Amino acid sequence: MRKLLALRQIGPGIVIAATGLGAGDMVTAAASGAEFGSLLLWAVIAGAIIKLALNEGLARWQLSAGSSLLSGWNRFLPRWVAGYFFIYLIIWSFLVAAALMAACGLAAHALIPSISVTLWAAIQSIIAALLIAFGRYQLLENLMKWLIGLMFITVMVAVFAMDLNGLAIAQNLIPSLIPDKALNMLLAVLGGVGGSVTLLCYGYWMREKGWQGTGQLSLARWDLTVAYSLTALFAMGIMLLAAKASPSQTGGLAILLGIADALGKILGENFRLLFLVGFWAAVFSSMLGVWQGVPYLFADTLKQWQSRGRDSSPVEVNSKAYRNFLVFLALPPLTLLLFGKPVWLVLLYSVTGAFFMPFLALALLYLNNRKLAKPDRNGLLSNSLLLVALLLFVAVGAVKLL
Repeated sequence: MRKLLALRQIGPGIVIAATGLGAGDMVTAAASGAEFGSLLLWAVIAGAIIKLALNEGLARWQLSAGSSLLSGWNRFLPRWVAGYFFIYLIIWSFLVAAALMAACGLAAHALIPSISVTLWAAIQSIIAALLIAFGRYQLLENLMKWLIGLMFITVMVAVFAMDLNGLAIAQNLIPSLIPDKALNMLLAVLGGVGGSVTLLCYGYWMREKGWQGTGQLSLARWDLTVAYSLTALFAMGIMLLAAKASPSQTGGLAILLGIADALGKILGENFRLLFLVGFWAAVFSSMLGVWQGVPYLFADTLKQWQSRGRDSSPVEVNSKAYRNFLVFLALPPLTLLLFGKPVWLVLLYSVTGAFFMPFLALALLYLNNRKLAKPDRNGLLSNSLLLVALLLFVAVGAVKLL
């Protein structure tokens, strides 16, 4: 009964799951399934657990310290850390916003091809910005619950309609040795489940929900457990569909359209449309989450830089910094759809991004073990998972740079 009551109270975790489950996660899961079948199912589960541990560490810090993680960085870490994050945030936001626009445009165009991909991208970006500008957090949470339900149901219906015999699903839920050629894909699956920078948005959504104090940590854990369970199941569903559908197109977003076409041939046109609706729900929910959550990061970064981490007041969605960054996300990245991505910007993104996830894990290990009151510090399990996350993301970063 208590779990059912807690289920009604959750929300920020659903938002973080819907935001993190974007086109990149779907492409990674699909590419893994198309090439290696169900071999890396266990890696999806492991990746979700690692992201849960990172988010639990963030929740622990905010609920115990009473301030955002960005406040902790500015107060207790060297000054250059905040400068690095600010530069990375600008680059990441610009490129990710463009990628989300392209994905949303492609998904909508696949459903209604009479409108071009670029026009669909612009329409959805503006709609998302207006919903965020004139709505409130509760509207976002309600929309996300509907969208994650839609994407989850559409994928699961297709999975259960497919003949999955021969995929050795139960066997591949257990970690096992993999061939050398699957190593890069393993790192991509482990590191790619459930978002990156968007993890930081969870703290602001907790605050919007009114969760404050260490007494809310158990609720946050339950919230995150539900969220990352859905994340893992969805990614595994995509992997299994790709394994059985064997899409003819295997590069980038085209692999998702390839799965839809293959489902249409195997199960009928309705399943092709069903999968495309799930694809659209996944990418549009990511756009909504990024458009709402990332301006918090920008506004808080500026505020904490100026106060050196000593301003614990909430970021206001009506603040000039928040509103300006929402416009920055919604409009300028459209130029990349028209003119392409400058090589230097992509390279800078790759280099700076390779350090972010290892840094996040390391920062949580330091702050949660040294700067919180002893009763609130990480336990053995939390520290172990954060250490695994650190080692994993160092490996992923090395692969990116090499």
